[in-house]
Amino acid sequence: TLGFPVQKQRCRLCIIMTKYTLDELDELSLRPFTEEELRNAKRVPFAGTLRRRLMLTQEEFASRFAIPLGTLRDWEQGRSEPDAPAKAYLKVISAEPEAVARAINQTAA
Repeated sequence: TLGFPVQKQRCRLCIIMTKYTLDELDELSLRPFTEEELRNAKRVPFAGTLRRRLMLTQEEFASRFAIPLGTLRDWEQGRSEPDAPAKAYLKVISAEPEAVARAINQTAA
């Protein structure tokens, strides 16, 4: 394999439990977001979410998938957004990261 570790779910239950009761947690998990909550929600760039899911640093992700490091940083920090082909590429990486990395390495060799 190309070294993609399985991401372990980190439980923050101890932090959550100090802030909410069990009944409040049930209510929060079942209720949909309000319009105001959706408007105020922090938008998380897909590239950053994908990179963290693969447990790669920005440098590792950029190198492995042949994306300029500055471009990746701009996407993650919201300074720019991927264009349509880049979004499609990120979706393919999301679905098959090892296959994409193999294909990139074969092309570079």
